Amino acid sequence: MTEERRMNEEPAASRDGADAADEDAAEARADAEGAVATEAGESADASADAADAAADAADAAADFEALRAELDALNDRHLRLAAEFDNYRKRNERERAESWARAQAELVGRLLDALDDLQRVAAVEEAGTTVEALLEGVRLVEKKIRHALEGAGLEPIDAEGEFFNPATMEALMAVPAERPEDDELVADVFQRGYRFKDALIRPARVRVRKYEPGE
Repeated sequence: MTEERRMNEEPAASRDGADAADEDAAEARADAEGAVATEAGESADASADAADAAADAADAAADFEALRAELDALNDRHLRLAAEFDNYRKRNERERAESWARAQAELVGRLLDALDDLQRVAAVEEAGTTVEALLEGVRLVEKKIRHALEGAGLEPIDAEGEFFNPATMEALMAVPAERPEDDELVADVFQRGYRFKDALIRPARVRVRKYEPGE
């Protein structure tokens, strides 16, 4: 190789090296710019995720406050209803007590006339009356008391001549019956029974006929 040719080839090699260096520098700049862009994108994504998380947290807090407000409202409603029911119960009990007291006072008022008559009978002088007159006075007092109690809802149980009913009668004794059809028939009433507005106050105490075959 001649000196002239070598001199011509050396600048060409230098130019090729320079071009390669430029390409490497360009690639490096491109890589750096890509890395910057990637980092910027990731930073933007992180910011967006943080914003979404903050929005979700705000929504959750708002939902919690709404639920707590609804719970407070339901609790207040429950307390009001409980107070209203307690007031209703107390008012109902008070009204029933007042109604019962009025009914008792009304019954006592009905018995006052009979009590007055009974007191007058008790004050009669023995020398100034007869047994017949005294008995008549007692009968009048009994009639007044009976009418007053029946007006309040008392009902006598008519047991005499009826068949024995364990729901309204109490058998104290039994007597033989001559005929089968008289079995369980009330023979006598020792003490009259009473109902008060369909509630049994006292059963009729009776003697019952019992038929025994073969006697």
